[in-house]
Amino acid sequence: MSIRTTVHESLPYVDKEPTPAERTAAEHLIAAELASIQQQDDGSNSTTKQHPSLPPYIESPFTANNPLAQQEQSRLAAKQPLSAIDLTRYEVDEDDLAAAGSNPQELEAALSRAYTAQAYLTARHAHLGLLDRYGKNAWLVGNWQAEAELAGLERDLAAVKRDIELVNHGRRQMQTEVGEELRGLDATWRRGVGRVLETEVAVDRLRQEIEQRRQAAASGNGAEE
Repeated sequence: MSIRTTVHESLPYVDKEPTPAERTAAEHLIAAELASIQQQDDGSNSTTKQHPSLPPYIESPFTANNPLAQQEQSRLAAKQPLSAIDLTRYEVDEDDLAAAGSNPQELEAALSRAYTAQAYLTARHAHLGLLDRYGKNAWLVGNWQAEAELAGLERDLAAVKRDIELVNHGRRQMQTEVGEELRGLDATWRRGVGRVLETEVAVDRLRQEIEQRRQAAASGNGAEE
């Protein structure tokens, strides 16, 4: 592949490493560019200003029109714990039964809580029994599936690494082959620039010399008259 028809973003196997001074100058330019991007219109710096190349932010209509979503966002921003589920429904306190006495409404409420707790504990007991009976096999099957998925991912990773190595090898080989041509072209360009500068200096000297001779000739003609 000819170098004249190929464009490379970088030539790490041909270009020399930048010097510490060049690297420092590049870092200063990057920092100045970031500072100019982050600068507000009033001249104050802000790190929250959106980059101009990004599309404008569009607020989700679900968040804008749903008070529950806004309430949840406020709770998360305040770092408050979630209290949406009343855990007391699953608890039965004997003191509440004793305090209810003969009040029908309080007894009905205590009985309702007792039914809820009994249903929860029954379901929990059934789930624990199923877990004790089938949990080991389910855990082993899950491990087997996870191992199979991991093996597939490792194969994909090995294939990608192999492709990367092939690309890097081809890139290095290509750049090594055209490295001498690049160095020759760079040296030719530098010599050409140097010759252009030398020619411009010689032309400027010749122009000055011609101007001086014209002035001398003009002075001589004026003296003879």
